[in-house]
Amino acid sequence: MCDLLAAELAAGRPPGAALAAAAERWPPLVAAADAVRLGADVPDVLRRLAEEHRGASDLRWVAGAWQVAERSGQGLSAALERTADGLRARRRTRRLVDSELASARATARLVTCLPLAVLMMGSGAGSDPWSFVLRTPVGWACLVVGLSLIALGLWWIERLADRAGAP
Repeated sequence: MCDLLAAELAAGRPPGAALAAAAERWPPLVAAADAVRLGADVPDVLRRLAEEHRGASDLRWVAGAWQVAERSGQGLSAALERTADGLRARRRTRRLVDSELASARATARLVTCLPLAVLMMGSGAGSDPWSFVLRTPVGWACLVVGLSLIALGLWWIERLADRAGAP
């Protein structure tokens, strides 16, 4: 939408017409087009749309560009082009971070399966690790401590990944 608005404005169309063209692709923008027509605060309408519609949070950036262009007298088209470039760069970075975090999360989940794999390999090698783990008090203690540490480790990895992935 940011690119569309910038292109429409660069072609010489007035802001209201540019917003009306963008509203054809995303109907909630009709409110912003109406705000231009009525002389209302367009950035405020865009911010409200960003809050009301899921996935439209980037409209806050468009609202900021609109507001800066209004107050500074600079071209709205150029401000929206720079905003669109910034949003694309932000999305590229988000995709990269998400892919890196996905591999870290997958590795953590794989590591949590290793104790079970070791017990199964021990059973396949002719020993009986299950009887130790399930029939002795020391085995139960090891099982409880091990499961607690696995749960703590998964929680910690998820918490770190969530913090790293936060916008």
